[in-house]
Amino acid sequence: TDTGYHLVIRPNGDAGELTSKLVLTKDDPIGDVAFGVDNTFAGRATSEDVFAPYDVALPAGADAYALTGDGADTLAPIDTGDVCVNVDTDWFTAHDQVPPKTLDDLTKPAYQDLFVTEGASTSSPGFAFLLATIAAKGDGWQDYWSDLMANGTKVVNGWEEAYRIDFTAASKHGTRPIVVSYDSSPAFTINAKAGTTSTQALLDTCFRQVEYAGVLAGAKNEPGAEAVIEFLLSPEVQAALPENMYVFPVRDGVKLPTDWARFAKQPTDTLDVPAADIDANRKQWLTDWTDITSK
Repeated sequence: TDTGYHLVIRPNGDAGELTSKLVLTKDDPIGDVAFGVDNTFAGRATSEDVFAPYDVALPAGADAYALTGDGADTLAPIDTGDVCVNVDTDWFTAHDQVPPKTLDDLTKPAYQDLFVTEGASTSSPGFAFLLATIAAKGDGWQDYWSDLMANGTKVVNGWEEAYRIDFTAASKHGTRPIVVSYDSSPAFTINAKAGTTSTQALLDTCFRQVEYAGVLAGAKNEPGAEAVIEFLLSPEVQAALPENMYVFPVRDGVKLPTDWARFAKQPTDTLDVPAADIDANRKQWLTDWTDITSK
């Protein structure tokens, strides 16, 4: 329906860049509504009072992804996707090897020099994978990363390099059949003739990312900002998310594309870290991670 609002879109980088810009401009906001802050940066945004409470009813299902703690009433969940270790199942079959299933498996000699991940300091999925290991290992996460590196783990700048260059399922020249990607990735490695996918997400290794939208504090047009959030949560937009943004809708009852319904399996449990803990520890975690991976 025509709302009567004229929407001007201003791209501002990834979740980290967007959050930094919103914090720096919070006394003179650069717009009325922002979409793209995720749960790895939500703690910083809410602690800096970037967003104002919104008056939009969440659709059924969205509550499961709502932010908790301070600022919970200022960010509406819009979409979700899980960062998971993915394996090239065809490669393992061709090499008569059993693929890994867990985080612990990645440190075993059988998988030496087979794993590539994005850098935690340079990549959103890379940071999400670091958080997954922190959630799984607690105070032992540094030892785990030391074991990963000793087993030949390769660290690259971003997803494009890891997946499209190093991952065997996506590149003829790839040498690594294990990669950090998404739970939706197997829906994009389909053999149409056979009706199968050549990759699998390891659902015991996943960190859930949730993207939010919120009304900026000091917005000149709060009703317009809330109308944008309602639009993003509408059945039409939620149904378009998988094929246009490669993420899952938060709204219940949205029909997924056929390939997603068959091959993009979501985990029942994820490895999660509260947004406030991420905000409080991000700098130290990244410093420690860099020390380990740069040796």
